[in-house]
Amino acid sequence: MTLLVTGGTGFVMSVVAKSWLDRDKNARAVILDRSGLDETAQRYFAPVMDRLSVVTGDICTPSDWEKELDAQNITHVVHGATVTPLSRGSAAEAKRQPEAETPARIVDVNLMGTVRLLDWVRQRPGVKRTIYVSSGSVYRHHGPDWTGEALPEDGYVAPLTLYGISKYAAEMVVNRYVDLFGFSAASVRLSSIYGPMDRITESRNFRHVPNRVAHMALAGEVIRPNSLEPVGDYLSSAEVGRAVVALLEAPILRYRHYNIASGETVTIGDIIAWAKEKVPNLRVEISPEDTANIVQDTVLKTGMWGAYDIARILRDTDWRPRLGKQVFHEYMDWITSFENQPSKTGAR
Repeated sequence: MTLLVTGGTGFVMSVVAKSWLDRDKNARAVILDRSGLDETAQRYFAPVMDRLSVVTGDICTPSDWEKELDAQNITHVVHGATVTPLSRGSAAEAKRQPEAETPARIVDVNLMGTVRLLDWVRQRPGVKRTIYVSSGSVYRHHGPDWTGEALPEDGYVAPLTLYGISKYAAEMVVNRYVDLFGFSAASVRLSSIYGPMDRITESRNFRHVPNRVAHMALAGEVIRPNSLEPVGDYLSSAEVGRAVVALLEAPILRYRHYNIASGETVTIGDIIAWAKEKVPNLRVEISPEDTANIVQDTVLKTGMWGAYDIARILRDTDWRPRLGKQVFHEYMDWITSFENQPSKTGAR
């Protein structure tokens, strides 16, 4: 069994690729990405490099990769190649509109890149299942209508950014290709993801609150949030890896769209409290937005910012999200054991 992962040198997709390889010692994976493996990815994949191939190419240019992929006997596909132009987290970043820098590239990669890949998949009967990696950015900023309900996959879709718009458009293209050509495919909408392999890459430079809190705590920095009250449905990339593999292997997919999330919200205060259990002397100072090093909107607590309903993936697979505090502590341990290892050049 061979899995193709587009965008597999980056954050979440690298974890998906390794999750596939870790779950079966006879499995193989192929990564298609514009970038090769950086030093961090080389160390991450080192234990499984004998079963991993990397094809360098632009998803929007099939001539870069079609022939090489045809030689790989690919049986499953996870399409995660994307441009993620998000900015939020500090006062300075909150003022930026990174979408304005390369708007056409965002739409081209996120939408037309998906079309190019689907055109390849539909002509390869050996591909048993395709998973398109979408985002909670397709949802409205508010909803559901009843207080306390988790955000379902049906309804409440109203993306406002080019990122969300392009992801939702790509979901619809996936659905239409399934109807036209009859192959097995579904889209997954991720909540706010942090965890192993979250780092600056060519296509993504954004860190969710758990990432920031974990690194600041371990570095001995004072954490200065503008409030302890903002919430998020945060999930580790390790949990996403398990969930996507479970969908790839599920006997039947009853739905076209699946939320992948923890299914509940936690506050910045909760996450800081978890960090304090590992770093008891951690200092926290509630600060005005202009001096805070973590800035979140205190109003955004529902819609794409709230809890995501995960009933569909719970029904169709045996995947279950683990306890948030446990996974967060494992991430802090991973930072200490992996990120803090000296690189080949001696730098960190």
